[in-house]
Amino acid sequence: MTNNHNANVGNYLRNKRETLGLTQEDVASKMGIGRDAIVRLEKGTRKITFEELEKISEIYNFDIMDLINGINNINEENIKGIVLAGGSGTRLYPITEATSKQLIAIYDKPMIYYPIYVLMQANIRDILIITTPQDQSNFKRLLGDGSKYGINLTYAVQEEPKGLAQAFTIGRDFIGDNACAMILGDNLFLGNGLDLELKEATRNAINGAATIFGYKVKDPERFGIMELDSNNNVKSVEEKPEMPKSDYAITGLYFYPKNVSDKADTIKPSKRGELEITSLNDLYLQEGKLKARLLGDGYSWFDTGTFDSMLEASNMIKTLEANKDSVVCCLEALAYEKGWLSEEKLEERAELLKKNSYGKHLQKILKKGYR
Repeated sequence: MTNNHNANVGNYLRNKRETLGLTQEDVASKMGIGRDAIVRLEKGTRKITFEELEKISEIYNFDIMDLINGINNINEENIKGIVLAGGSGTRLYPITEATSKQLIAIYDKPMIYYPIYVLMQANIRDILIITTPQDQSNFKRLLGDGSKYGINLTYAVQEEPKGLAQAFTIGRDFIGDNACAMILGDNLFLGNGLDLELKEATRNAINGAATIFGYKVKDPERFGIMELDSNNNVKSVEEKPEMPKSDYAITGLYFYPKNVSDKADTIKPSKRGELEITSLNDLYLQEGKLKARLLGDGYSWFDTGTFDSMLEASNMIKTLEANKDSVVCCLEALAYEKGWLSEEKLEERAELLKKNSYGKHLQKILKKGYR
């Protein structure tokens, strides 16, 4: 198996284990191997023998062919990405009277870099940026066609904010007959292992199911909320409930199967006059096609729509970069690592940005010559 296949197998096995409520120690004991072996299997850094696969399939009660077919059905080129970067940003006035909030800096880079980075982590290269009419020219000036990051960017306008689910009707032609991931332009996700979570969501989308990501919060009444059963299956979704049924907020990252635009067309506007993303998620839930991935310890999620959350996110990025002597969520570095960006293109960006730590990081990558 390739490294990608190993990661897919690991993700599949971890998902099965969590669904059954088993610990890694439980599985290791049943298989007669050490817990570290299970950890490495789930990370995709250890190959699994056919004998081990047979044994673990008995523990998890799945057909080995289902696993093999699931891996082979993942075609990352069949998934598109959307960054929803509209809205008026009134909570950030007076700053956003003149510019989009997604163009404001979170420490050393524009806010929109962070959601683009997440889509790139998911191996999504075709991305639609949805903006307000007045801000689109500034986004184009910053990001261009995406070639300097090894991706393909196109643009569309949201004339006025009519709900998150409107992104899928605006992006109908862009999405075509593909699965689609959508992330809000003011959402930041940090944490080792996020790429594996994204891989699982991609697999779900290709196989016909939607995925939402949950994050435990102290004030769940401010968010869309997912209610879970004892096996972390979604029981209900609710938008900003007065009496929340759980403290797991639904973050601004969503993966949907093909035909999501048709689903979005059937949603009726809420009392706020908006096409609510919660209504779209509920449609998939009623069909038994809504899955949840929980971002637990080791992950950070920021909804940077307030001054305080922007400062908190900036401080965390600064601390991480100082500790690692690196740049967090560097688009060019990720594109180069994935083979999407040539050394010549990376060198051009490093030269342009050489007067700051971002450019020096790119120069360091070039000097080391690693991908």
